[in-house]
Amino acid sequence: MTDSRKLAAVCCAVGLALCAMSGVAQADGYEYAAPAAPAEERKFTWSFNIDGTSDYVFRGISQTDNDPAIQGGLDASYGILYAGWSASQLNFEAALNDAQVEMDWYGGIRPKWHNITFDLGVIYYSYPGASYINGSILDGTHLDYLEYKAGASSEICKNFVIGGTVYFSDDYFSETGRAWTFEGTAAYTLPKVWVFTPTVNGLIGYQDGNKGAYQTFNGFSNYVYGNAGLALVVEALTFDFRWWDTNASNATSDIATCINHYCDSRFVFTAKVALP
Repeated sequence: MTDSRKLAAVCCAVGLALCAMSGVAQADGYEYAAPAAPAEERKFTWSFNIDGTSDYVFRGISQTDNDPAIQGGLDASYGILYAGWSASQLNFEAALNDAQVEMDWYGGIRPKWHNITFDLGVIYYSYPGASYINGSILDGTHLDYLEYKAGASSEICKNFVIGGTVYFSDDYFSETGRAWTFEGTAAYTLPKVWVFTPTVNGLIGYQDGNKGAYQTFNGFSNYVYGNAGLALVVEALTFDFRWWDTNASNATSDIATCINHYCDSRFVFTAKVALP
């Protein structure tokens, strides 16, 4: 079975599961959103989270050379305003750079209209102290980049939420030019089982980059990715079981985006604690 057919099968399976079983998932299927506070309720809230994952996968591509990672973050909101910071271990050595840590800074607004919650924000991806190995083809190139996002989500029936988000960067990772990313998500929260609240959720994404530097770096100018998974929540703990796939696993690259099976299908387990 080809990679594109395997990915289609995964996405079809999660779609059928959601429809048959008649919580909220976003950000690659790992984050679970509570209903947005009404705009007039200007209440300050905050949370801290830390997790361990068997592989840090971003948009279908391993960021840790298929190895485990420790991650954490802080989030705060006031009315419709929100801001946050997250960090993760990295291993990009195979891509000829020495990035060891990723830090993301983000903020925006989440206004609500009728039953639709919008998310308009900006994300800055940073890689402190990282640089390409001297003499490599990308020596002197900066990894950091800025991305804008616009999304919306809605509960179309009890416990069943769908959403869509568009991301745009004028100069994507490693100065590879403009890139558009489109994601659709769906999540269904099941009745409580013992102490666990289970959520079945999935994501399908598509990224289209600059046909010059982006294609040279990755070995492709666009690709499709997706995941399907089950999250078990018990109080402050979340156990996430997720299957990832892309159609980029056979791509050839002058750099290293998909070498060492970075883009192949994989199972990822994540355990997360969020406080308060």
